[in-house]
Amino acid sequence: MSHAKIKQRPLQLGPGQKRDVRTQFGALCWRIRKGELQILLVTSRGRRSWILPKGWPVNGATPCKAAATEAYEEAGVKGRVFDLCLGIYSYTKDIANGPRLPCVVAIFPMKITKILSEWPEDRQRRRKWVTPEKAASMVEIGELRRIVRDFDPVQLEL
Repeated sequence: MSHAKIKQRPLQLGPGQKRDVRTQFGALCWRIRKGELQILLVTSRGRRSWILPKGWPVNGATPCKAAATEAYEEAGVKGRVFDLCLGIYSYTKDIANGPRLPCVVAIFPMKITKILSEWPEDRQRRRKWVTPEKAASMVEIGELRRIVRDFDPVQLEL
């Protein structure tokens, strides 16, 4: 099994210290539709940019299970999540009335088997199924763009 080589960019920590970096877990949600691989993107709540579902660690849950929880809450999907980190990316999270937090996000693949018409954040976000190439053009962060563009479900040995 080959893995994509991800070129990471340096974190910009600002006035904080190394221990101020936060970890999040995200889901690369995918399906095969009419023989074509599709990736699910959702909008962020603040800037409304296209992202993968992601969020904070969940007490008592593995990283991949936390990613699956975020996929349900943010995108209204359920399925099989794989315990394989496809890559990591970094970004700075804006907190309302708080500091900007440097974050690293570990991405886990999730094969979608159920799409819900209602979900916890359905009034706060949009979702869209697109090809990996289109998804890569829609996300803003270069590291995430590469993870999405290079994803191949064959590497999961289904």
